Amino acid sequence: MSCSHIDKSSKLPCETSGCPRCNELNAKINADKASYLAPNSYNYKLEIMWTNVIIFVILHSLALYGLILIFTGQVGWKAILFNTVYALLSALGITAGVHRLWTHRSYKANLPLRIFLMLCQSATLQNDIYVWARDHRVHHKYTDTDADPHNVNRGFFFSHVGWLLCKKHKDVIEKGKTIDMSDVLADPVVQFQRRHYLKLIFLATLVIPMLVSCYLGESVWISFVLAVSKYVYTLHVTWSLNSVAHMFGSKPYNKHIKAVENVTLGVLCIGEGWHNFHHCFPWDYRTGEFGSYGSNLSAGFLDLMAKVGWATELKIASDDLIMKTSLKNGDGTWHSVIKENNNNLIGNKNVKINYSNHTWGWGDPDMKDEESNAIKILNS
Repeated sequence: MSCSHIDKSSKLPCETSGCPRCNELNAKINADKASYLAPNSYNYKLEIMWTNVIIFVILHSLALYGLILIFTGQVGWKAILFNTVYALLSALGITAGVHRLWTHRSYKANLPLRIFLMLCQSATLQNDIYVWARDHRVHHKYTDTDADPHNVNRGFFFSHVGWLLCKKHKDVIEKGKTIDMSDVLADPVVQFQRRHYLKLIFLATLVIPMLVSCYLGESVWISFVLAVSKYVYTLHVTWSLNSVAHMFGSKPYNKHIKAVENVTLGVLCIGEGWHNFHHCFPWDYRTGEFGSYGSNLSAGFLDLMAKVGWATELKIASDDLIMKTSLKNGDGTWHSVIKENNNNLIGNKNVKINYSNHTWGWGDPDMKDEESNAIKILNS
């Protein structure tokens, strides 16, 4: 029986049964998986970082106080409106910036747009672009395993915030070293942020929002509390994608993974709630198949940037790839399942979509040919 491995340096097995070369490759892949999939493969001791615990307790106490000030009418509407808009712009630095651009390479951005997104991301105080992108690539590559920084199998609290209150699991550190980050480091905007990170986050997270709130008539103390409240809110928006979006919702594209579709998060997280789709097609700039700009504001922003020429090569999954993936791996909630109920594609073993090796996005060496060949590139 012939084998498709003409190039003996290939790291991927073919689907030919009885192939010695592929049996060897499969054994290596399974051994590697076992090293990070088994939660009790070695004794792991949880080490709490009490400094982080104290900091987050203080931040959340101030944020709670800020809510009391707002709902008791002690803050003017202008300051509330400004901080809401500022939080929204900051979130774009995460969603359209470090997430869809730098982590997943789902599109290309010119220098002005990259600078804008870098400044917005700095206002979130969620680590610099390099660290954020590295950790998120690890999350996609080894999702819901011990190598996942916020492994949802360790519980809701851990995946939401607990992972920031303890030292990283050994597998997270080891697997993080294997992720290629050369493309991110090659960006001068990323390098600039890393060199000036402390100054940027101090200005963008605290000084600027405080100055504007003071200008709008608030005291220095209330302006400070509002800035902290805004910061804590954006933290929970991001954290909810690690917890809620891996627990509560449907799985129309792949029922074998934890990530789910959650329309509420689609709105609150300006387009990041379509998580089951996103984990199947991390290189799709939309991060979701459906929804209006109201439930995917980040996609609307990128479409606008594409129209003015600032965003190019926006990647989307083809309708055919989405359909085949959903019909083979989905939970039956995909919009066309009923229409296609009598179609021979359902249960058809000839539909070759394989996600046994997760990818972090465009450029991951483990991307399958059927993925890369089925990608549409817009505004190229």
